[in-house]
Amino acid sequence: MQPVIIVLVILVILAFVALIKTIQVIPQASAAIVERFGRYTRTLNAGLNIVVPFIDTVRNRIDLREQVVPFPPQPVITQDNLVVNIDTVIYYQVTNARDATYEVASYIQAIEQLTVTTLRNIIGSMDLESTLTSRETINAGLRGVLDEATGKWGIRVNRVELKAIEPPTSIQDSMEKQMRADRDKRAAILTAEGARQAQILTAEGQKQAEVLRAEGEAQAAVLRADGEAAAIRTVFEAIHEGDADQKLLAYQYLQTLPEIAKGDANKLWIIPSEVGDALKGIGGAFTGLSPKDVPPAPTVPPANGTAQTPVDKRREYPSIDPD
Repeated sequence: MQPVIIVLVILVILAFVALIKTIQVIPQASAAIVERFGRYTRTLNAGLNIVVPFIDTVRNRIDLREQVVPFPPQPVITQDNLVVNIDTVIYYQVTNARDATYEVASYIQAIEQLTVTTLRNIIGSMDLESTLTSRETINAGLRGVLDEATGKWGIRVNRVELKAIEPPTSIQDSMEKQMRADRDKRAAILTAEGARQAQILTAEGQKQAEVLRAEGEAQAAVLRADGEAAAIRTVFEAIHEGDADQKLLAYQYLQTLPEIAKGDANKLWIIPSEVGDALKGIGGAFTGLSPKDVPPAPTVPPANGTAQTPVDKRREYPSIDPD
């Protein structure tokens, strides 16, 4: 009995294993390669698949989704003999599981080496400045070459991106100094432009202020002259209408003399000759004599023989007796 039980157990185990090998469940967006006696038979797609156990072998399961593979930095020499390190990222997708399995041994490694060689060819024809500013051109060139070369491998390269382009340290320092100098230059230019505009606006404001001030002064002078002319005209008309005589004029002269003598700084003041004539007139008015009847002052000969006319204090400052 025991050998029979052992055989039955072995048969059950073999049946279970055969059932497992017969039913193959492939996940979505995946594919599997089936070989029969080492030869490709078919490709299993997503879902439930039946294979012949112990005859068909599932060799490889391939992910059909888009894959992202970053490559380590690669030293590349530019046209002006500068070494730059470039990091690349490849976005690819397997479109044919059979070609990806049998046409190339390792498509990841093949894509990496093809990327490095193509990148060196492209960067070798560009200088450093063009390399730093032409990422889109480099990406398009890489994608075109990779897509053409990987098509027979059952691979489609969707995108190629340059993560970083690192020039040598000395070049980086020089570029930073140049950028700093350019920023300082732009800042100095902007500062100078601002100062220039400020000076122009200030000068224009001062000019307008001076023009307005001059116009105001001119208008004030015109108005002042018009007022003085009107005042003189009024006084002149009043004098003519009042028929002023010599006495009134002499009295006005006497009223003006105290105004001339005002002020602490007045040490010397000069009386016009008309004042003397006015005083003669007013003196004659009070004494009853006309200015022509007032006798002249006697001439006193000086010590040096030159005749001088002494100042007659009585004539220039006559005493006025109110009685």
